Amino acid sequence: MGSTPKALRAGPLAGTRIIELAGVGPGPMCAMLLADLGATVLRIDRKGPVELGIRRPLKYDLLLRSRRSIALDLKDPAAVEVALQLITKADALIEGFRPGVTERLGLGPDVCLQRNPKLIYGRMTGWGQTGPLAQTAGHDIGYIALTGVLNAIGRRNAPPTIPLNLVGDYAGGSLFLALGIVAALHEAQKSGSGQVIDAAMVDGAACLATTFFGMHAAGMLNPHRGTNISDSGSHFYDVYQCADAKWISVGPLEARFYAQLLKGLELDPAILGPQADPKVWETAKPVLAARFSTRSRDKWAGIFANTDACVVPVLDWDEAPRHPHLRERGTFVEVDGVIQPAPAPRFSRTPSSEPTPPEPISQANTDAALAPWASQAQVMDWRAAGTLD
Repeated sequence: MGSTPKALRAGPLAGTRIIELAGVGPGPMCAMLLADLGATVLRIDRKGPVELGIRRPLKYDLLLRSRRSIALDLKDPAAVEVALQLITKADALIEGFRPGVTERLGLGPDVCLQRNPKLIYGRMTGWGQTGPLAQTAGHDIGYIALTGVLNAIGRRNAPPTIPLNLVGDYAGGSLFLALGIVAALHEAQKSGSGQVIDAAMVDGAACLATTFFGMHAAGMLNPHRGTNISDSGSHFYDVYQCADAKWISVGPLEARFYAQLLKGLELDPAILGPQADPKVWETAKPVLAARFSTRSRDKWAGIFANTDACVVPVLDWDEAPRHPHLRERGTFVEVDGVIQPAPAPRFSRTPSSEPTPPEPISQANTDAALAPWASQAQVMDWRAAGTLD
């Protein structure tokens, strides 16, 4: 375990209490972000063997870090009552079920806000609480497909490229719900009232693409993917393979930075033509590709080091934590033998604690998890009733 007890985590959200109803992906990511910022998060897991997401050993399920868990059978009214008693002491709640599920469990927003009028009730779904698709199953790829985002990502004359599940699940979902919870907590300090947050991944993914919808409306985007400045259409915003089969990224959008790129490549600008002219992009790409293929990735990285050419090596999962810049900043930390990203962003006066590893659910861990939420006598009563293991 980390040196800082989970109930006393440091960070700007220290003292904030959050209940997380166990789910997959975006919900846990949101809870992790808030726990990283100092909130005391209690995860209510499901009893018995339940398959949630991609199975892996607990220590590697990093989205479960920095908080403790208990197990409750929320189909049991007695367990629901335990959850409600815990919710009365919470500032916020995170749930990621299909619309209507928590209502059927007896943990819907109306019931919870009646018990705790100041509660921020955060709802995470792909399609949202309303709309024709609200009750339909889905995953990240479908959410970004519907919003136009997926269609825009990829190379010319090639299928859309799947950007992992970063855009819909985590950026469009987790980050927007975390922002919504923090904003609602801030508002509740003034109003004294809680509210319900409908965080839909389709909404968040669409919002992330605001710039591009604006450019599209202005007629500044070619409708075909892989033909625009920043979607691999231009020769100065792309990746190139080097002599060692590794890749280098190039992104000097500004003319003065582009000049440094050509200087490092020892290329005459006149050979390529005007940077901003789309007519020359297709012929300029092979020129840059041939040049980058003459040296290794790290050799090129060294040539462009400490310049404004915006040339950066494409690193893999093993290489990234070892890069001098990320190492000096502490962008990655090692917790329980597992290299993982450190909490972000950073705060000058209220820095976050180092993450602590996920914990198995056990009687001792359950007691520790509930210590900030309930008296020892209450926990003993719940256990005697069979509600807690």
